[in-house]
Amino acid sequence: MKMKKISFLLFAGLLLGNISCKEAEFTEAYPNPAKIAETTVEKQFTGVLYANKDYVLPAYRHYFVTLRTSLNHYNQATGWINSSGQYVPGSSGVEDVWYNYYNMLTQYRELQKVYASRPADQQADRKIFMLAAAVYVYDYTQKMVDVLGAIPFSTAGMLSSNGGDYLTSSAKFDTAEGIYTFLLDDLKRISTELNGITLNAGYQKSFQTQDFVNKGDLTAWKRYCNSLRLRLLNRVSDVESFKARANSEMAEILGNATTYPIVETNAQNIQVNVYDINTDLNSKGFQDGLESAGWFGNTAGKAMIDNMNANNDPRLPLLFEPGANASGKYIGIDPTATEGAQTTLFNAGQVAIYNRYTLSRNQFFPGILINAPQINLIKAEYYLRTGNDASAKTAYETAITQSVQFYNGLLALTNATGITGSPMPTAATPASISTYIASPAVSWSSATTSADKLKLIATQKWLHYNLVQPYENWADIRRLDFPVLSFQVDNANNQTVPPVRWTIPGNEVTYNAANYAAVKATDNLKTRIFWDVK
Repeated sequence: MKMKKISFLLFAGLLLGNISCKEAEFTEAYPNPAKIAETTVEKQFTGVLYANKDYVLPAYRHYFVTLRTSLNHYNQATGWINSSGQYVPGSSGVEDVWYNYYNMLTQYRELQKVYASRPADQQADRKIFMLAAAVYVYDYTQKMVDVLGAIPFSTAGMLSSNGGDYLTSSAKFDTAEGIYTFLLDDLKRISTELNGITLNAGYQKSFQTQDFVNKGDLTAWKRYCNSLRLRLLNRVSDVESFKARANSEMAEILGNATTYPIVETNAQNIQVNVYDINTDLNSKGFQDGLESAGWFGNTAGKAMIDNMNANNDPRLPLLFEPGANASGKYIGIDPTATEGAQTTLFNAGQVAIYNRYTLSRNQFFPGILINAPQINLIKAEYYLRTGNDASAKTAYETAITQSVQFYNGLLALTNATGITGSPMPTAATPASISTYIASPAVSWSSATTSADKLKLIATQKWLHYNLVQPYENWADIRRLDFPVLSFQVDNANNQTVPPVRWTIPGNEVTYNAANYAAVKATDNLKTRIFWDVK
């Protein structure tokens, strides 16, 4: 019997090999990581990054199997045909994310094992690989907690480290609160260590070669680490037991840019860039991930289209194309309409789709981890929460400007082909951005209460994230309870509206039954994640 329990996962490609290249060969340096029988700290570091690449770069299976029928519906980032059972997450999609995470975590545990086996002087030289890998793993770990709650973490992926002992390697479930606490503690430690680390020339070169996220840029890893800390801290800022820590540590980070650099501009965005679409690092799967699902894979939802139409949002033509027979109008699918009405609207060629130049056929679309608009919207929330209205306004308006520029930049990367009847959009202008920021429903001054200003921030998060950052989108919609999205009630199913979490995959329930028993009572679609307190 094939054992699928995650604590026993051990990639066939545990060890990344054949990575020996010049800096100029950077984009050709990452073949399938299942080639040799021996690893090193440097190669294993790239193995950690590589294991997760299809869940950073937009790939077919992630978008088609997982996001198409779950998060992109819950966020109303896309339109779809209503059907019974539509709010129950597909088991295959959840399992995909689950096993990909634990494959990556197993790679990370092997990295820890290999590193621990090295003498002290070699560990000192290679410390940067451990710090960077931890930041990357913790980013994905937060996403897992945000959709599932308690998961195996602290003792998961340890089969190799435990010498193949299956019983010893059985992974307990850590609480969501406990994982968040650990991540915050360790990221703070890592931030301090990154400030004190010095790379000699040889290992600087090695780090540049093996690192396809930040290409060996130490400052970029500092920004990644501290920006991730901000994201975690802001996520728990309404939880009573985390409030004081969230506000004090965010104040410390935002008050000292030298010690705690963060992502401030789009030029500093943390992302996996595509340099050569003929390597493994490409976004070729984005097209089928959105378009092969038929019209409900990449069609526009009514709420988002209506908001952008009403406010003359300069991102509208960057993100969407009008329906073929819509006479240039942008029309979205109403999720509260009947299946017949939805289908008729689409068949008439009226429904807008996501822009194929900017998104699905853009094979150079980057793998987005953290970006400047996101961080400035987090800053806006923090400043509003702590009574600094002027700084909140500045961060909010900066985020909007950067979001439009972000999508301008994605369009500039495109190599889209095969698109007929829809011209490539032009980049949004600074004047259109200024006009949008000053419009009545967007202007900061139009909101007179803190609650209304928070709604402005939440709306801009939703628009900026859309289907590009679905996990962040769903987390903030649940946490802020805004924007308020209407759904057709599915009275034929126990789950009548979108869930507030996913549930643990069946294979884990079966094969890790003893440990699963500790979380069984809360493993359902209706129990909120601990930070969802409003």
